[in-house]
Amino acid sequence: MLRSKLPWPAKSPRFTRQAPLLRNIQTKSESRRPPLGFAFDIDGVLMGGLDPLPKARNALRILDGDNPLKVKIPYILLTNGGGYTEQERAQKLSSRLDVQISPSQVIQAHTILKCYVQEYAEKAILCLGGRGDTMRKVAESYGFRKAYTTIDLLAWNPAIWPFIHAEAEFALAKPIDFSITPISAIFVFHDPRNWGVDVQIMCDIIQSGGILGNPYVDTNTQQTNPIQVIFCNPDLLWKSDFPQPRLGQGAFRESFQAVYKKLTGSEYPYVQFGKPTKPTYEYARRVLHNLLNDIYGVGELPNMYMIGDNPESDIAGANGAGWDSVLVHTGVYNPTSGIPPTHLPTHEAPDVEEAVRWAVEREMSRVDK
Repeated sequence: MLRSKLPWPAKSPRFTRQAPLLRNIQTKSESRRPPLGFAFDIDGVLMGGLDPLPKARNALRILDGDNPLKVKIPYILLTNGGGYTEQERAQKLSSRLDVQISPSQVIQAHTILKCYVQEYAEKAILCLGGRGDTMRKVAESYGFRKAYTTIDLLAWNPAIWPFIHAEAEFALAKPIDFSITPISAIFVFHDPRNWGVDVQIMCDIIQSGGILGNPYVDTNTQQTNPIQVIFCNPDLLWKSDFPQPRLGQGAFRESFQAVYKKLTGSEYPYVQFGKPTKPTYEYARRVLHNLLNDIYGVGELPNMYMIGDNPESDIAGANGAGWDSVLVHTGVYNPTSGIPPTHLPTHEAPDVEEAVRWAVEREMSRVDK
């Protein structure tokens, strides 16, 4: 492993909220454009459950200017997680990491759905995942004016899924008659809490052509004139604070497809976003480019580094986008297993601080040549 040989500033033994490590990334304070930018996964890289990983604060302090370049190095947080507005996620991370993170730096799995607002702003959409009416609030913050949830559907007709009683949550429901309200799209914003009811509702909407309770249309019509279905996170597994990885939204998608295929004989067409998909990395590239242009003025995007813990999402996506990638050993990937990562990174590092130091030194050595 490459050890630091450049004149890094001495590490501070302690960091406090009174002295934020990272001021707002959009503040125009430097004139020298840095030669690199970063995209960080969150869980398993910066955070371990609700708590920051040990080297996360040091890594962000380096990006704040405590580096041999003496400049702020721009970064974004690119996660397959979600469940909050970007503002809420930025506030939570700022508090826990002792930094000031702007909502514009946060790209969650469902952030890319902002691109669909123009098409669906006035059409009824079903928002799956999250707790209660959280995903409706996120969708409405993006500009979707007719966003509905599983709770809305169950409050309208509890017989949709007679195996649970959700009366306690019906107070959160929007009163709407779904027998005359066509659902135009199903957006799986975040991991569903009850797979059974959500798979049932998805199949009902698709098979009935968007009107719940209507007779089912033939499979060919379902396929040629489909209800738009978008999954925002392909992760089969994700790292929580439980010792072993947990099933994610990718597993829910597989469950839905298995049931739909059993019912109809074919899989259902869908759009997949989230790491490692190309559209998500293109979206992230545009976000970071805009941040850089806000700080330094219009210019070229520097070399991009993705720091992640999951070879299947972080590393595969970065490699496909032509970014450099660093796989850290603090999350999904287990370096002691003896099994090499399924997608080879540019570099491996024990933690996020070493990953950042390696990338900065690498770019500096190129500049010095």
